[in-house]
Amino acid sequence: MKKLKINMHAGGLKIEGQGVGANFFEQVDLVKKIDSLDIDINNHHVKRFDINHFHTVNPTFFLRMKKKKINICYVHFIPDPNDGSLKMPKWMFKIYRRYVFKFYKKTDEAIVVNPYYINDLVTKVGIEKEKVTYIPNFVSNEKFHSLDKETIEKVKEEFNIPKDKFIVLGVGQTQTRKGILDFAKVAESNPTIQFIWAGGFSFGKLTDGYEEIKKLMDNPPANLKFLGIIPRNRMNEIFNVSDMLFLPSYQELFPMTLLECLNVEKPFLVRDLDLYKDIFLSKYLVGNNNEEFSELINKIKNDDNFKNEVIGYSKEIKDFYSEEHVKKLWDEYYHRIYDKYPEKH
Repeated sequence: MKKLKINMHAGGLKIEGQGVGANFFEQVDLVKKIDSLDIDINNHHVKRFDINHFHTVNPTFFLRMKKKKINICYVHFIPDPNDGSLKMPKWMFKIYRRYVFKFYKKTDEAIVVNPYYINDLVTKVGIEKEKVTYIPNFVSNEKFHSLDKETIEKVKEEFNIPKDKFIVLGVGQTQTRKGILDFAKVAESNPTIQFIWAGGFSFGKLTDGYEEIKKLMDNPPANLKFLGIIPRNRMNEIFNVSDMLFLPSYQELFPMTLLECLNVEKPFLVRDLDLYKDIFLSKYLVGNNNEEFSELINKIKNDDNFKNEVIGYSKEIKDFYSEEHVKKLWDEYYHRIYDKYPEKH
């Protein structure tokens, strides 16, 4: 089998607390382990390579697409005026959306981390279905795994997290679509439970809902603690100090947070979104409103049998997203795409 040279392109890697960067580093670390691939990262001067792989839609990357080379893009998002990520005027959003669609269409192939978005790429962007491939995210169990009790106690002490309370963890950028306002309301309704949120304003005042969320962070309920943006190499500790993960997001693509939680084998609770139905192949715990969220959190807290059942869901899902399975998918994908475009060799 020919050894393929893959030229990876990604921007914004220094921005802490955003999932695209986490996904990039996990994917690069994974494919570097494949003997039939040779990986370059943001090497803009290399001339001899087989495939351009774009992780982000930077304008400079748009200009670097070569007609005589195979260009693939990783679709982490499809711009939606209602997704609650960035705050911008309608006219500016229309230009931004048009540009992102043009970027996707210029590439030869697209990869999605959730099959739910294949239809959007076909119907909204205009990409042929046979040019879209689903490859799931994965998280290394070397980076995310269970820790011993002594270590957990030390981390709780460092972050001033109560040692005698049930801990509910929320993770993500502090933006409207992540459901952070609902997270706070659920915390307020459950004063005996400690809620913690890891994440912050990765994009500053451009963040949708910035003023309201900043007000909440400055004056949170007594049992809600904002940890700020946690370096990725410490997030395993944060998952370990919690008893469960609670993500009330209104819009997601494929949150890396959930895979990280699966590796630590913690129970998780999410809002009932259609997109999860395509990525979770077994049962998982969902709620539709704050009352249901509170009820399920308390059931996990007080009912050990129920808690173990939900942890069982996590273990089942974890097996599908194992490193070996996803590594095989990437190896097959790159060689299939290379063979598909002989005129670009």
